[in-house]
Amino acid sequence: MSTRTFRITVRGVFDGLDAGQRAELLARASEHDVLQAAFTPEGHLSYDLAARPAFTFRFRDSGEAEEDILAAAERAEGAARAWLSERGYGWKNLRSQAEDLSQAPLGKRQRREAARQDG
Repeated sequence: MSTRTFRITVRGVFDGLDAGQRAELLARASEHDVLQAAFTPEGHLSYDLAARPAFTFRFRDSGEAEEDILAAAERAEGAARAWLSERGYGWKNLRSQAEDLSQAPLGKRQRREAARQDG
């Protein structure tokens, strides 16, 4: 059985931040810029607090079976909650979306390369 790679996106909105928390997030905004976003095992947080209070965590996980994606999504949501709670940041509307990359459609270049290998 092959290993499947999952990409999990956990989204939410900061809620009830005090002035100090907001200042801290703004000061560290360059570390959490969406242009540097990546799917990582530990999760990468991105936000643009100056524009809106929304945030996104991106996680990479893996499993052996298709059903493992549900556990991966639960782990990702738990990790996001833990990160926010450890820092005392309030949040609301936390939701996740998971994708099994083995089920993702091939891009044009990937289809062309696969056809070359088959022919």
